[in-house]
Amino acid sequence: MTQTKADRSAAAKKAAATRKRNEVKAQTAAGNRGKKAAATRQGKAAKKSADKARQSAGQARQTAAAAKDSTGSAFGSLANAAKSTGDAAFRAGKSVVTRVRGSI
Repeated sequence: MTQTKADRSAAAKKAAATRKRNEVKAQTAAGNRGKKAAATRQGKAAKKSADKARQSAGQARQTAAAAKDSTGSAFGSLANAAKSTGDAAFRAGKSVVTRVRGSI
């Protein structure tokens, strides 16, 4: 059975629509490539920073309990804990933003 001109035209339109869909899908996939890995890496860095903050706070508490006169050392440990906590919060936020941006 031979194809009519209308059949060929319909097939060409369908093929063009498929090519366009595939092109859009490829562009989306290329834009998201590596985002999940980056978010995971950033999340692990945030956890490490939070653990460091927890450790610094524990050291400050021990220093303060062990020697009442070592106030400077305790303040230094508390300052490190505060800095690490802020860093952990920043990194966690960055990780969340990267993961959300990768899923859009």
